[in-house]
Amino acid sequence: MKIRLGISFSSTNFQNYLRWFDPEVNAGKVELLELKAESSTLSDFESCDGFVLSGGCDIDTALYQGAANYPHKPEEFETERDHFEASIYQYAKKHQKPLLGICRGMQLVQVTEGGKLIQDLGEEANLIHKKSGNTDRKHSIQVHEGSLLASISQQSSGEVNSAHHQAIDSNQLGHNLFISAWSIDTHSPEALEYKNKQDQAFMLCVQWHPERMEEKEKSPFSENIKQSFLASINHTR
Repeated sequence: MKIRLGISFSSTNFQNYLRWFDPEVNAGKVELLELKAESSTLSDFESCDGFVLSGGCDIDTALYQGAANYPHKPEEFETERDHFEASIYQYAKKHQKPLLGICRGMQLVQVTEGGKLIQDLGEEANLIHKKSGNTDRKHSIQVHEGSLLASISQQSSGEVNSAHHQAIDSNQLGHNLFISAWSIDTHSPEALEYKNKQDQAFMLCVQWHPERMEEKEKSPFSENIKQSFLASINHTR
């Protein structure tokens, strides 16, 4: 039986998330459902075996009591999307459905669990993390020994792509969240998972973009994550 995967819609680079699963879709193993705030329903959630929270616009500061103004603030937020994706996360958690958060998706999980964000990393750090034009940056990460990410990637460190100017505030983590990777250059959080995984489904969030990494099919920080996510869905069905 095919895995039915719900992917939250992003107005930027959405096709990359769909293409990431092309091999599994073409092999008849996976089917994809686009989840949008304005059109998706509870029955759409119920039809999905797992979820991907995609990247995109900064989260509305009102959701985490952030400062109203900050560097690189978007012209407008996508507040309806914020609330919609929070409902995806809460549904997945309640019903123990595997979930993968990417970039903004990681920050959305942090905020939904009551955590805070660093609203801008600063100009020096942005030279490492924030993409230049349409080109992702690249930097090295350190993976926490014994973490879910370590078991998936089988790596203690490595290189990832980067396209963000905000980050998880490690001093104000959300409920039951654990930082499982850090940027070596800036010590900025790069991955989140549950601290206590008992009675919880697979949940991994990464700050990079595994769906558009160069040579992603060979990267343990892309291909291994995708395959482990899909395997967790098969295991829980």
